[in-house]
Amino acid sequence: MKNHAKGFLDLVNDALIQVPEVDVFKINSKIKEQDKMLLIDVREDREWIEGRIPNSIHIGKGVIERDIESIIINKDEEIILYCQGGYRSALAGESLKKMGYKNVFSMQGGFGYWVDNNFRIEKE
Repeated sequence: MKNHAKGFLDLVNDALIQVPEVDVFKINSKIKEQDKMLLIDVREDREWIEGRIPNSIHIGKGVIERDIESIIINKDEEIILYCQGGYRSALAGESLKKMGYKNVFSMQGGFGYWVDNNFRIEKE
């Protein structure tokens, strides 16, 4: 785990009160079972290009609030957000909850933990 500023970690911990986490093993199982869910990568463009979870959609954290409603209209859809470590996805999830999305989760450990477990990724 990186050393993040206390204020940032406080924001993340507050967000996680509203946004439940789902571990990478459950998400990997859901992908294999072809369970219906929307997997959203909120990382920066350069991170997305370097590798991502197959079938995920890229909507960077900087624009997710602006763009989400034109991409995901049904606010009851299961949405799983991920970033590199699980922090930005929690913050983005909190925003989506405030916007009325009801079934929002953050991937615990993020893409880094996904890669650490040797789960499949795609690259440009």
